[in-house]
Parts: sequence; C-alpha cells; structure tokens
Amino acid sequence: MPTAPATEGSVSSPITRFGLGTAAVGRPGYITLGRDLDLPAERTVAALRERTHALLDAAHAAGVRYFDTARSYGRAEEFVAEWLAARPEAAAESVVGSKWGYTYTADWQASGVPVHEVKEHSATVFDRQVQETRALLGPHLDVYLVHSVTPDSPALTDPALHARLAALAGQGVRVGLSTSGPAQARTIRAALAVTVGGRPLFSAVQATWNLLETSAAPALAEAHAAGWLVVVKEGMANGRLADRNATGPDTAALRALAARTGATCDALALAAAAAQPWAGIVLSGAATLEQLTSNLAAAGLGLAPEELAGLAALAEPAETYWRTRTGLPWA
Repeated sequence: MPTAPATEGSVSSPITRFGLGTAAVGRPGYITLGRDLDLPAERTVAALRERTHALLDAAHAAGVRYFDTARSYGRAEEFVAEWLAARPEAAAESVVGSKWGYTYTADWQASGVPVHEVKEHSATVFDRQVQETRALLGPHLDVYLVHSVTPDSPALTDPALHARLAALAGQGVRVGLSTSGPAQARTIRAALAVTVGGRPLFSAVQATWNLLETSAAPALAEAHAAGWLVVVKEGMANGRLADRNATGPDTAALRALAARTGATCDALALAAAAAQPWAGIVLSGAATLEQLTSNLAAAGLGLAPEELAGLAALAEPAETYWRTRTGLPWA
C-alpha cells in the first residue's frame, strides 16, 4: 500500500501536498457555486465519468498522488475504481481515501430533491458501506474516514463501531474521520481521546479549513502533533474564494493580493491552506481541467508571513460561516 505523502519525512515535490477530491464530479448535484458553468448541460453518468477520469489523469500527470472520494458522492467511488483499474501504474503510486456514513439518496437528480444524502454513523451502516467500498476499490482503499462527524456522533462513543474500525485499521487501512460544522475543534479533540485496547483508534482527519473558516486550526495542530494525517477540505469554501465569486468586501484582501502578485484567488486560497504547518494534504475540488490547473498553481506559491497575516482578515465567526454554507443551494 502506498504511503500518504503527508506522513513521510521528505516530500519529493510541492505538488504532493495537494490532492484531488471528487465531490463535485461524482454526482449531478452539489453545493459548489457556479456548477452550471462547470459541468456539461446533460449531466449524465457517462458525461461525469468522462470528466472525472480526465481530472484524475490530469492531476496524476501533474504529480498529485492523493485522491479523495466517498460513498455519498453519487458514483464517484465507481469512477475512481474504474480509473485505477485502467491505469495500474498510476494506481500503484496513488493513495486513495474514501468515507462512509452518508448514503446517497438523490437518485442522480441535480436539484429539487428534498434530501440528497442521509447520515447515519451506526455499525450497521459501516458494515454495509465498507463492503460496498471494498467491492469497488479493493486493495486501493488506503484511508477510510467516518463522514462528517460532529460532537454528538456515535462514531465517538460506540464500542461496537470502534471494534470494527480497529479491525479495519489492523488490516492496514488508516482509519479516521472528516468533520463539519462550527464545533470541528471539539470533534477532533474528542476523536484524539478515543482508544481501543489502550491504543488510539483514529489516525487521520479531513477537516474544513479556509481563509473564511479557520476555527479548527488549533485542534488540527494537535492532531498533526499526534502523528495524524491531516487533510484540508473545502479550501475554497465551496467556490466562495474563486475569482468569479470573490467579489464582496469580505474578500477584498484576497483580491488585492491577487492583483499584486498576478496569482488567481483560488491558487492563493489553497496556498494559504498549504502554508499551515499542520496541513498534510490540501484538496482541490476542481470540476474542470482549467480549475485544476489554476488550483495546482498553489504549489508554486510561497506566501510571505505578512501576506498570510493580511489574508487572516478574511476569517468569519465559525457559526456565520456554517450558516452561510448550509444555505448554499444544491445545483
């Protein structure tokens, strides 16, 4: 099994600090702003399969080696599995992370669906979804995360579930959790305290951190210090930090730095995430090849301390950020 780039003492290239997520292209509906501009008019399974494979090809060619998916991302696991099977050399050097705990329920609809995914962190759902994931990804499952854990999740307290996760970890899969909501830091600290047989259960976390939402940073530093793989998701705040959307007074500092440096807003936002000393992998959620190229330009940007300090002015209260995110439409 390949080793996640972030866990190694030496990194061969700055690009290996970046990964590709598939949330935006594995299903026809998602909450990233501007999807009507990014995806084919007919969001068929075939069209999104082709787009996903093209993004995976381009990311791998650029040097990306970490690829993220989930059971609830429509058919994203299937698309990733097909790509791995067709490209054994790429598969051999890639690290694949997936997530369980949400069940996709939108039936390939982009909008007008009351519920797109249902969350349940029970041992029963784990038993079903880990089999589904294994059936697709087989030996390529390197990291498996409980999807979107909050402080009230049974994933933090259920002994039966913990035993199953510990057994999976014993098979060589890195077990962890993803987090969401304004209490991310509390969730991460609770997870750090979970043990099975006197040993820490979790060793990876995928958390939201971006220039607008920085509240999890201290807890992520603690996870990094404990030896966890730390993966940053939503580094562009579901498109709010992309050039086309970063138009309000809340992003003035970002636009000013972009104008001064000639870098795009998205590259600067992802470079700021990668500059955090605890960040192992920073995910791109690109839906087009042009977005991917722009996102990965972050690998060549070294932000000075004063530039990072200037961008810190963008941060919102966590409750404000998550309230806005909850209101983003599925489209």
